[in-house]
Amino acid sequence: MTVSITFLGGAGTVTGSKYLVRHGDQTVLVDCGLFQGYKQLRLRNWSPLPVVPAQVNAVLLTHAHLDHSGYLPLLAREGYRGRVFATAGTRDLCGILLPDSGHLQEEDAAFANRHGFSKHAPALPLYTRQDALSCLRLIKPVPMDRPFQPLRGWQARFSSAGHILGAASLTLEVAGRRILFSGDLGRPDDALMNPPAPPPPADTVLIESTYGDRLHPPTDLVTELAPALQRVAARGGVAILPVFAVGRAQAVLHAIAQMKSRKLIPRSLPVFLDSPMAIHTTELFGHHMDAHRLNATEVRAMGKVATMLETTEQSKALARRHGPKVILAASGMATGGRVLHHLALYAPDHRNMIVLTGYQAPGTRGARLAAGESSLRIHGQEVPVRAEVVQLQAASAHADANQILDWLRLMPGRPDQTYIIHGDMAASDTLRQRIEHELSWRALVPEHGSTWPC
Repeated sequence: MTVSITFLGGAGTVTGSKYLVRHGDQTVLVDCGLFQGYKQLRLRNWSPLPVVPAQVNAVLLTHAHLDHSGYLPLLAREGYRGRVFATAGTRDLCGILLPDSGHLQEEDAAFANRHGFSKHAPALPLYTRQDALSCLRLIKPVPMDRPFQPLRGWQARFSSAGHILGAASLTLEVAGRRILFSGDLGRPDDALMNPPAPPPPADTVLIESTYGDRLHPPTDLVTELAPALQRVAARGGVAILPVFAVGRAQAVLHAIAQMKSRKLIPRSLPVFLDSPMAIHTTELFGHHMDAHRLNATEVRAMGKVATMLETTEQSKALARRHGPKVILAASGMATGGRVLHHLALYAPDHRNMIVLTGYQAPGTRGARLAAGESSLRIHGQEVPVRAEVVQLQAASAHADANQILDWLRLMPGRPDQTYIIHGDMAASDTLRQRIEHELSWRALVPEHGSTWPC
């Protein structure tokens, strides 16, 4: 019997990663992500999967970001009762991310209903906080670099991918075939996370391509961010930094701690982390010291450089605080969360600044800001954008095109097939061409919903 894989997400787009591996009557789902960005992508979250959740035998997560784990509460609510295998770091982060995702969806639906700007009556969340809490009991942590059996006859192993706490590449073996899922690869020179482990041999490779057509600049986050914060502080403005609560928020906090220590920005410049999820993630760094580069002193400094705002009341109170300040708030692409309230308040003032700290998926508010649009639609209202918009290039937690190819070159032997996933079409196809020309490997970019042999 052949082994096949169906691309239910992360094909031709960076979001919604779901890869269904079949052998005989057994089915394994690798990653279980939400679609984000363009509306036509988000609508896929509401469409039933082409497999009954109860008939999926096992789920394996490469890491906890919502585009890889955020569909899990819905899968469980719709009948999945098997185990979800993940590293301990991913398990801990899912315990933060998934309930927060459900809560935010409930909040957004309630806000839409109160203000009547939804086309649906009533607006409903995709899933609730309780749905998310219920699915967490399915997650079984497994150690990094230790083989395990997700099903009888199947063997799997996680190896470090860098990127964020707990992030892993995954090797899956069944029926004599070895399939390597890169997961989201971190950078070998990342200031925060350890470098990715070298890839093992495999017959089939699924390689991410978020930055498949780009190279990171030869600079670091401190060098790039410090002048921007100096500028906004000098004119008495407010800097709004939409951040991914997991990974990017901590990288920026670490960079700001370094800036203040080196007197690159005023030590008196107030910094606020307005995201309970990011606050709890920052605390996890002290519990997973082997997963990152920071020492205990640096972890403590990262946690003390900002005032942590847990409650909605604390967040609202920021509007009454005058003078220059820096606000970090989720979400990183300005698709939801508390950052929207800050953008609505501060974007119209030319003294202020919006600092985009990472990749902005097409269709998101962050992408529209990066493109220079003069207004944003927030909570049903058009908000003018007069604030200075700065797009950072050095903050990415993803390997760039050269780093991806360098990682693939470390593979012992040539795979039979390489599938290019988790990238915009331009990035994926550019990487495909480089893999074919520079490595002489067979490579293709699969279409959403297509099935291919492994």
